Amino acid sequence: MKILVAPLNWGLGHASRCVPLVQQFIDEGHEVIIAGDGESLTLLRKHFPKLRYVYLAPLKLRYGKGKRQVWAMMKAMPHILSWAMKDHALLQAVLREEKFDMVLSDNRFGCYLSPKTKKANPELRSVYMTHQLHIFLPRGWRWAEGLAERLHARVCAKYKEVWIPDYEEKERSLSGELGHPKISNFKFQISNLKYIGPQSRFEPYRDVRNGNEMVTEMSSRRTDSYETVALLSGLEPQRTILEREIAARYAGKEETVLIVQGLMNRPNTRLKRGNITIVPYLGDEELARVLHEAKHIIARSGYSTIMDLEALGELKKAELIPTPGQSEQEYLAFWTQKRIIK
Repeated sequence: MKILVAPLNWGLGHASRCVPLVQQFIDEGHEVIIAGDGESLTLLRKHFPKLRYVYLAPLKLRYGKGKRQVWAMMKAMPHILSWAMKDHALLQAVLREEKFDMVLSDNRFGCYLSPKTKKANPELRSVYMTHQLHIFLPRGWRWAEGLAERLHARVCAKYKEVWIPDYEEKERSLSGELGHPKISNFKFQISNLKYIGPQSRFEPYRDVRNGNEMVTEMSSRRTDSYETVALLSGLEPQRTILEREIAARYAGKEETVLIVQGLMNRPNTRLKRGNITIVPYLGDEELARVLHEAKHIIARSGYSTIMDLEALGELKKAELIPTPGQSEQEYLAFWTQKRIIK
C-alpha cells in the first residue's frame, strides 16, 4: 500500500505518536509519504530522513499570555477554519497527482476526501486519529461541551475510519473520558471507531539506561545524567513562559537540571548555565536514557507526553503541569494522578 501520514502541527505530540505507526507501516512493506508543516513535520523528517514528504497548509497559532485561553482560541477560529479549507484543497491536489491507498490524518481537520476524490478513488481509506471523542471546555463554557462534541463528530464522520490511540477498556485507559465519553454523539454518526492502543515512539527504549547494552540501534555513548529533566512543547508563548519558570525555580541550586525545549527547527546545541543545561531536542534513545536516570520529570500533561512516559515506565515521577486554560490537559493531569494512586 501507499500511505500518506499527516499529523497536526500543534506542539510535537501529534507527530510523535505517528512515529510508531509510520515505522509499523514501513516494517509491513508499505510505502509511506509524510505530510504536514512546521515543527511536527521536522520531527517526522528527522526520524525518517529517507521518506518523501509533502507540505500542507501551515498552521500558525499562539496562546494568550494569561491563565485563560478561551478568547485567544475564539479569535483564532477564523484562521483555523481558513487553514482547514486550505489543507483540504492541498490534500486533494496531492491525491490528484498520486494514487494512494490510505490517508492517515492525526487531527488535521481538513484532510478528508472530497466527493470527487472519493468517486475517483473508491478504495482509498481515509483515517482520522484522535484521542478526543469528548471535548472538555473551560469552566463557564461547560454548557457548550455537547455542541463541541457534536461538531467534532461531524468532522470525524467525513472519514471512513476513526482511530483512538488508547485502550478500549476505560479501566486501562490513558485518556479517560476524553476517549470514552459517557454520552457519545459518535456512536450515532461513526460506524467504524477503532481503539488501536497507546502509541509511543519510546516503546523500544523502556529498558535503555546508561550502561545497558540491550539496545544498540542508535548511539551507545554514555549520556550525562540529570536529577531533573523538563520536557517542553506546545504553543507559544506558554512554552517559553514555562521554560523561564523552570529555569528560575532551579537557578543557583545544586540539583542538576536538563531542559529539553522541544524546538525541532533549532540547531542542536547545548547551553549550560550553572546547574542548568538547555537543549532544543534530543534523539529518542538519549532522551529515554536521561528520563530513566532522572529522579524528577517536569512536563505538560499533553496526551502524547503521558503515553511516552507510560511507555518508559516513568510516569510516577512526573510533575504534570497543564497549559493554563487548556481544559483537556487539566483533565488529563487529574485522570493520570487518579490512575497512579490506584
